[in-house]
Amino acid sequence: MKIYFAIFDKVEELDLVGSWELIGLLAEMKLCEPPKLISLNSMNPSGEHGMRFNADIHFTENIFPDVLIVPGGSGARLAMEDPDVIQYLKETSSQSHSILSICTGMYLMQRAGLFANKKATTHWAFLDELKQDNSVEVIEERYIKDGNIWSSAGVSAGMDMTLAFVADYFDEAVASEIQLNAEYFPSPKIYGDAAVSNSKVSKYIKKAVE
Repeated sequence: MKIYFAIFDKVEELDLVGSWELIGLLAEMKLCEPPKLISLNSMNPSGEHGMRFNADIHFTENIFPDVLIVPGGSGARLAMEDPDVIQYLKETSSQSHSILSICTGMYLMQRAGLFANKKATTHWAFLDELKQDNSVEVIEERYIKDGNIWSSAGVSAGMDMTLAFVADYFDEAVASEIQLNAEYFPSPKIYGDAAVSNSKVSKYIKKAVE
């Protein structure tokens, strides 16, 4: 199985790197090929917070993975304006097993029509924008699967979605090994009252801080 990550200038680092770690561990189990970065613009993009990357493939090479993971970041808004990028995403959707969207990767997914008539989610701060698209059923959960399209809320939520994908495609035993090897057991502690006092947060966050 080939699992590639889309990358572009101003990608959100943890959207990418968190799930990359989990897929890397899956590759160590010989259940997929080592993950690769497929660039939607620069071959040497810088992340939202300055981390630098070297892409393996450019999308114009027309190489289609079995699974594509699309992270977010402010650069998603720029990348979605390239019609060739959008066409590539459409073709990937038709040829791949699954596409997974993290955070504002939803801009690329939405522009490509991949959320049309499906359930989807995104970072809490961008839910209102997604709700403006009447073709999308917005679900305020940490992640959601609808057919071959997966989507998650912001940043760290992509790791939960990726583990869920692994459990769905392989089985829970595989996901369990990856979770343990990554020591991904997030602390339940809620710091301060930022999430409590912000009326815009999604329903799943409100439940978590009750």
